Amino acid sequence: MAIKDIVTVLDLNRDGPAPKMAVEVARFVGAHVTGLSPIVEPVVPGYVTAPIPGDFLEASIRQARERAEKSAAGFEETIKRSDINGETGLVTIGDGAWGGLLARTRLSDLIVIGQEDADHPEPLREALIEAALFDSGVPLLLVPYVSSPTFADRKAMVAWDGSRTASRAVHAALPMLELAKKVTVVCVENGARAEGEAGADIALYLARHGLKVEIDRIPMAPTGVGDTLLNYVADNAIDLVVMGGYGHSRMREFIIGGATRSILKSMTVPVMMAH
Repeated sequence: MAIKDIVTVLDLNRDGPAPKMAVEVARFVGAHVTGLSPIVEPVVPGYVTAPIPGDFLEASIRQARERAEKSAAGFEETIKRSDINGETGLVTIGDGAWGGLLARTRLSDLIVIGQEDADHPEPLREALIEAALFDSGVPLLLVPYVSSPTFADRKAMVAWDGSRTASRAVHAALPMLELAKKVTVVCVENGARAEGEAGADIALYLARHGLKVEIDRIPMAPTGVGDTLLNYVADNAIDLVVMGGYGHSRMREFIIGGATRSILKSMTVPVMMAH
């Protein structure tokens, strides 16, 4: 699948690397990029039972719109300097209200969004990431706040377990993997006996697409798959991770799998996920 339409969620509290990464990817693959700037509706804590004054709500919404418009204007300048096709838009989000944003992403090929940054917190960022990953139907490129927004000449790692979500992530990431100088398929072994050579099938598939592929089978650390992958990334100077995103929805709240949550929290390089 070619990547021709990218949506990136803009940052409100800092000039983060995720939108810049979206521009870099768009430049390399010849895609159009849309920067969506969120207007965050006021979230009223559940323990507040008294009516919220109308003038307070109006002022909060006005300030939220002004912040979103400022972020959008900054991204418009980035698009002009980068000489790519792009645009910006405003989208209203709230606690559990993602319909407008998801509608704007579902006819795109890739969503690019920044990781939650404790030093520069974004309203509802963690919940937004979960909604985009599990309910958009579109692959997600999550960019850590410590990342450099460069894209070329990367060492990529495919975390492979043969699952449907891992397969979806690989198919979605092919245009980006083709730009990598090296691709390593990593299979985490948990001690269970497997049929055949783990990773040989996906390595052959990628090789038929002209990729230079290696396979690395590694034991699982006592702390779990997530930490095993994070340690491998650090020890082998990996620049891009491709993996499935695991989780399910219960009573409209996302419950994320352990490995996925570990990666989302502690990642140091961009991670492309699909669910």
